[in-house]
Amino acid sequence: MKNPIRILLVDDHALVRESLSQMLSGESDFQIVRTASNAEDAIRAAFETKPDVVLMDIDMPGLICFDAADQIQRMVSGVRIIFLSSFFHDHYIEQALRVKARGYITKSEPPQKVIDAVRQVAAGRVYFSPEVRSRIVAGDGDVKLAGTGKTRAGTLSDREVEVLRYLARGLAKKEIATTMHVSVKTVEGHAQKVMDKLDIHDRVELARFAIREGLAEA
Repeated sequence: MKNPIRILLVDDHALVRESLSQMLSGESDFQIVRTASNAEDAIRAAFETKPDVVLMDIDMPGLICFDAADQIQRMVSGVRIIFLSSFFHDHYIEQALRVKARGYITKSEPPQKVIDAVRQVAAGRVYFSPEVRSRIVAGDGDVKLAGTGKTRAGTLSDREVEVLRYLARGLAKKEIATTMHVSVKTVEGHAQKVMDKLDIHDRVELARFAIREGLAEA
């Protein structure tokens, strides 16, 4: 019998996590090796279980999922990342492509599509939901966003986006520094650059901007 596809499932919502786990476990060629509720735990779980596929929610508290995906792929040879999200904004898609994700599934997809995506990605192919596929183009051996113009969010560095998302979630700068493993002074520097680039100097307005751009939940 062929070895099952070993899956690490990561989502901060217990109901979603358990529902997905039960659904995927029902497939004879799937094995859920572990579930995790945040990106930090996902890194530890991936190191310990060496999954074939990591199915990871995008918007979770704590470490940004894209950084976690990057770390996991450096630690676990041959692992493939599939992102799962309610959002399909350009910045998310761009970051998913940057970390070489093999799949991006929107939560509006029927359950069978998630199952199909895991099988396709495990077999070395890719799977992007139609809403995501319509915003990317393939060429020169690479996949990138179809649009070429930079949005205001597109002017921010990865670290600046990370700080913006944490600010939008209501975290204090000290909490952000702890989460990012940097000094409070570094966080303050990133925050100032965010405000200057966006020309937004009010924290409430920053949160509204992040929600409009799909970088944080309302």
